[in-house]
Amino acid sequence: MFNINSCVAETQEPPIAEAVGWLRPEKFGADMPLLDVCQAVPGYPPDESLRQHLSAVALDGDNAFYTDIEGIAELRSALASDVQNLYGGTAQSDDVLITAGCNQAFMLSIMAICDPGSSVILPSPWYFNHKMTLDMLKVETTALPCRTENGMVPDVTETESLIRGNTRAIVLVTPNNPTGAIYSPQVLEGFLDLAKRKGVALIVDETYRDFLPSDVDKPHNLFERPDWREAGLVHLYSFSKVYAMTGYRCGAMIANPELIQQVAKVMDCMAICAPSLGQHAALYGLGNLLDWRQLKRQLMDDRIKAFSAAMVGSNSGYKIRSIGAYFAYLEHPYKDQNSMSIAKMLAEERNLLCLPGSMFGEGQEHLLRFAFANMDAERMPEIAARLGSK
Repeated sequence: MFNINSCVAETQEPPIAEAVGWLRPEKFGADMPLLDVCQAVPGYPPDESLRQHLSAVALDGDNAFYTDIEGIAELRSALASDVQNLYGGTAQSDDVLITAGCNQAFMLSIMAICDPGSSVILPSPWYFNHKMTLDMLKVETTALPCRTENGMVPDVTETESLIRGNTRAIVLVTPNNPTGAIYSPQVLEGFLDLAKRKGVALIVDETYRDFLPSDVDKPHNLFERPDWREAGLVHLYSFSKVYAMTGYRCGAMIANPELIQQVAKVMDCMAICAPSLGQHAALYGLGNLLDWRQLKRQLMDDRIKAFSAAMVGSNSGYKIRSIGAYFAYLEHPYKDQNSMSIAKMLAEERNLLCLPGSMFGEGQEHLLRFAFANMDAERMPEIAARLGSK
């Protein structure tokens, strides 16, 4: 009876739901339980003290209403202080806007920066929600290949060759989803220099910045640059992973105040702001859960080491091409089969659920993403064993 927006209809189907449809639980008993490394979600609940705090917050009727569009003032100030402590520099609360998750922060930043028909440079393989957002907003994606021989880290010089007259932004994700690759401060510095020189935004999604390896002191020093606002840095962050509060939907954007006000304008037009409960959870986390945050960082580091050790001793033929934070990006050994068929086989025959590289863009036919945030270190040898089973 009516037409559907083609930009929506032609967008990639949600990959997680598709992958879950491959499972055949009736085939497996207690001897082979499901090993789910499909979705990047914490496998533990929020800290008990945070849950108790939220009980009182929920009982306070004043917290049931809209907050300021830009977010609760105390939370914006607390995040600015957290950024100063971690990165250095002088980020201020006026540079901060709170969103309903990091995906919303990305969509709002694209809406504020890009005209329909403009172009955004997206590293390939890409986080599929970023690509879906660009498609729905009718913004062209320019793929920036990330190669296994470079540890899946994008090259600044190659990026410059991709910039055209309609390019509005370069997007980076570090630690990366799907590859786990961690971009060095020097790489990020080079990208911000490029963005400034070319007059484009540099959108850096650091959803997983709290799960850097224990030997990394800080993600980068971009906020220490006096020109970071004018250079076009747009920093995206999520409270969801670090405090295990994915259901509360709270993320953030840090950028120059002019862009913040334009994004707030978009939010005001749509009458949306981050849920009050999620903002109060984030505020409590920043003020009270620093030790808890460090413990979970070490937990993920231990899982990375356990997975790497299990793969070394497995003789499965699978090779880790990059690893970090929540993710490992593996090359499968079946040269005559694509990643989709291998991922389906692992789900249907070995009760092991992961995502094929083809869900993250072209040229990923021999790669698979493993998200092990919900998998204890003790289970890693079992993952390796199922990969090697015939």
